[in-house]
Amino acid sequence: MPITPRPTRVDEAIRAGWVKWGHSPSDLVREHTHAGDLMAKGTCRQAAPRPALFRALGAAEPPEKIEIDGRPYRRVEIFKHDSWAATALYIGSGPRMICKFNRVAPVGWLSLRWLGRWLAEREAATLQDLADVDLIPALGGTVTAEGQPQPHAVARLFIPGHPLAANERVGRRFFMDLAATLRRMHAAGIAYVDLHKRENIIVGPGGRPYLIDFQVCYRRPRGRWAHLPLWDWLLDQLVAGDKYHLAKHAWRQGGPAPGSAAAEVAALRPGWLKLHRLIAEPLREARRRLLVLLGIRTGSGRAHTETAPEDAVRREMTRRAA
Repeated sequence: MPITPRPTRVDEAIRAGWVKWGHSPSDLVREHTHAGDLMAKGTCRQAAPRPALFRALGAAEPPEKIEIDGRPYRRVEIFKHDSWAATALYIGSGPRMICKFNRVAPVGWLSLRWLGRWLAEREAATLQDLADVDLIPALGGTVTAEGQPQPHAVARLFIPGHPLAANERVGRRFFMDLAATLRRMHAAGIAYVDLHKRENIIVGPGGRPYLIDFQVCYRRPRGRWAHLPLWDWLLDQLVAGDKYHLAKHAWRQGGPAPGSAAAEVAALRPGWLKLHRLIAEPLREARRRLLVLLGIRTGSGRAHTETAPEDAVRREMTRRAA
């Protein structure tokens, strides 16, 4: 379906030439990347593999063989396996597919299978709602392994490409297309929420932007309580966050711009996001210190210090080492 973008402040920022290649000034936004301290000199010890407690599937890995809508697939690569989900690439008789297996491993006596099912169901529902939106990967079918249903798993079409890299020159059209995709999502009552992570933006075929990983998206409730004004207010707040992160990425990837443009981008940041950072940043640092204490990470505690960092982090490490 063709998209006719309606100009927004973000669009106007890009069209006005705010996007010029380089770095953004530190007084607007801090560089937020998993590989931010790759130049640090060594660590005192090597990290240990994640224990089962900190893996979505416990000691297990994603199944080597699965069926998607009855069609056989085999695993060729594991992209990520953290506390929330294990994500792997599968090939078979159909197109290449990504399958995400959400958390099923218990925490002590507490079973989390219900959490894995819920996460899979909400991500599948989001992809279904966005089936007619360009640059969103298509939802796959029912996932089984050895004939057994995998209710905690969700499959989607694999998008060839790479995560958007820091300072990668992608051009103005890239962000205009991404803005159009977000508007379609917002009109459908869905906020992406996780747009601050560059690794969720794939530079795909034709250099176009594809969004992946819809685990934490906000989808306006349907059904009995759908009429409550609270949901519209919450959607508006999260949509504002999406617009800010879009403008921030466009500006960071482009670099220096006039001071008035910098002020415009900063003005897009919603108040709730400022409060969120006051809470989330100390928690993130505490989590990193805990992972270092447990031996899962070393040094600064950033993701690249793990023995098996996720695919996006490995790519960033390779790019910076080149």
